[in-house]
Amino acid sequence: MSRVRETGVLVYPTYSRRSGGLSLGINLFPSKKFCTFNCPYCEVFPFSNDAAFSLTQMDLELRSAIAVAKETDKKIMDICFSGCGEPSISPDFPGALELAGRIRDEEAAGANLVLITNGTGLLLPNVFSVLAKAATGSPALDIWLKLDAGTGEWYSKINMAEIAHEKLTEKIKEFAACAPVTIQTMLCEIDGVQPSKEEEQAWVNLVCDFAAGSGNIRKVQIYGKSRPSPGDPKTVSLPASYLEQRAQSLRPALASIEADTATDGLKIPVVEVYP
Repeated sequence: MSRVRETGVLVYPTYSRRSGGLSLGINLFPSKKFCTFNCPYCEVFPFSNDAAFSLTQMDLELRSAIAVAKETDKKIMDICFSGCGEPSISPDFPGALELAGRIRDEEAAGANLVLITNGTGLLLPNVFSVLAKAATGSPALDIWLKLDAGTGEWYSKINMAEIAHEKLTEKIKEFAACAPVTIQTMLCEIDGVQPSKEEEQAWVNLVCDFAAGSGNIRKVQIYGKSRPSPGDPKTVSLPASYLEQRAQSLRPALASIEADTATDGLKIPVVEVYP
């Protein structure tokens, strides 16, 4: 799948399992994939072209996509930064975020504004600041923050990133202490092996560590591999029953945090499963 994603160059409509309907994606990397992770399950196939990102073109495409959705009586669930790489590390991201928010307010006020991120942009102070402000604004940016692994060993297999696991998770914890986030976790087999029991427990502990005392983890999305990827068959989907079992392991652990803390307003995050 090279992107031009389903249709469009900078803006593409797609059905999102986690959004529950029509999502208008924004792609800040239309000429080639550019990501700080190299996840073997990633659906973006290698590609290269002469396309370029511009705010002017994004403005035209996003307004057009919204108009088409209205003409066909389709509800827009969200406008989402995702595309062919890690959106937050694009130099165009702050301007694109501001523009998307303005167009959403003008043309699709009922839609959420979403960022799907692997969190590595948080290591950059300016990005951390932009996202913290956006996530606590009104209406707020809904940040879906990747946490695929509880251990460095599994992280090296499923995300294949050069950034140290501990360094990244510490920064995510810092961010979650000051701004609301949704945790998203991909579960799949890698080279015929599913996560170990030690990895499962480490992941539960890490999510609970993020949630403890802050109340800023709004939701945990556990989802499975559902699209082809360039590395197939390196990664293979796991049964829906396995994903649900992982959710069942997390729910009581999160509930125990609320019971054990005196922090006012702490809420148990919703845990959702998307096979």
